[in-house]
Amino acid sequence: MFKPLLKTIFCMGFPGLLLCFCFGRLIAQSPADTGYTLLQPMQVFDGHTLQKNWQVLVKGNMIAAVGPAGSFTTPAPARIIALPQQTLLPGLIEGHTHLFLHPYNEVKWNDQLLTESRAERAIRAAEHAKATLMAGFTTARDLGTEGAGYDDVGLKQSIAKGVIPGPRLLIATRAIVATGSYGVKNIIADFELPKGAAETDGREGMIKEVRTQIGKGADVVKVYADYRWGLEDQSAPTFSIDELQAAVETAASGGRYVAAHAGTAEGMRRAILAGAHTIEHGDGGTPEIFRLMKEKGIALCPTIMAVEAGAMYKGWRPGIDPAPERVRQKRKSFRAALQAGVAICAGGDVGVFAHGKNYLELEKMVEYGMPADAVLRAATSGNAEIFGWGGKIGSIRKGMLADIIAVPGNPVTDTKALEQVDFVMKDGVIYKQP
Repeated sequence: MFKPLLKTIFCMGFPGLLLCFCFGRLIAQSPADTGYTLLQPMQVFDGHTLQKNWQVLVKGNMIAAVGPAGSFTTPAPARIIALPQQTLLPGLIEGHTHLFLHPYNEVKWNDQLLTESRAERAIRAAEHAKATLMAGFTTARDLGTEGAGYDDVGLKQSIAKGVIPGPRLLIATRAIVATGSYGVKNIIADFELPKGAAETDGREGMIKEVRTQIGKGADVVKVYADYRWGLEDQSAPTFSIDELQAAVETAASGGRYVAAHAGTAEGMRRAILAGAHTIEHGDGGTPEIFRLMKEKGIALCPTIMAVEAGAMYKGWRPGIDPAPERVRQKRKSFRAALQAGVAICAGGDVGVFAHGKNYLELEKMVEYGMPADAVLRAATSGNAEIFGWGGKIGSIRKGMLADIIAVPGNPVTDTKALEQVDFVMKDGVIYKQP
């Protein structure tokens, strides 16, 4: 348990360069090179389609040119990086992560909040951020610190400053729950324990909490439209449509959108009618609910791997044991969403399972019935569009930020190719190279 914590971060600043002894490995980080870099892969997936014999020219932190070899001029001098037998593609975008959590089979959720100090959780989050980036996910949407307050603001700033390596972050800070609905709960009713999110009630309370979190640095507002607070801990709706509408309206005033945790059909219905931008989980979605999502243009972030990981932590052995009811229901609801034509956000609820293995969600999406090429689009240009960043990331074309990765083989037809990422560039800085 203590070994990972001894792999601390030690940084020395020198003009124009930051040397970080990070997690036992030396990483040299510097601002993006102002010169040119020519990337020569076997082929390029541009975020939409596969392009044979393409090359990519990067200048600073931007993509300067793309196209078939010889179709554009490469200024001299230029650094040339040959990537034979590799597919170049946009940096992957993780749609649902919790960098301040780690797998529940290591330490249960309650115990992470009750027994791990904020300092320990921040150090772990830095390690998780690095693992995410090295797995090829150059952008991530972190949907709540789960009891770590506003520490994701500092994490985001540290990554942006180059203090630690990690993905570009969209953060939700504390997230918002209805009073009495969320953990940590205690069997002794008069003994208050730390909460995993900010509690509020009523329209005015919701408006104030949304404003507070935006003021502290939230890029997205996360609300829990339902949770396990019903009789016998069954999931049940929490906020009313009016309360959820207050969140949506206030977030929109600040240029943000609402991501709604919703696993029940009624919780989903309320969040949809209130104007949520994305529905997280959606386990209990019905064909009628998904048709409503399609009609309203609301995306689903299915978090399939979190469901399967939870089942495995309880003893389920995939391929040996029959699938538990929750897994069967997840397969059914995901296919219903696909059949309804709902936009799919690629996000796994990482933290429930290991950071750096974000690709497992993409593999599950294929296993559950989504074509491999559609999954790859969802994890690149699709997520970028859903998050409002389609003009900056998610595609390889001139004028986009230079978030680029390379993998052996062809991820357009074989999602498992994403398990081995050999090249990572974020914002024009190379973090991994063959």
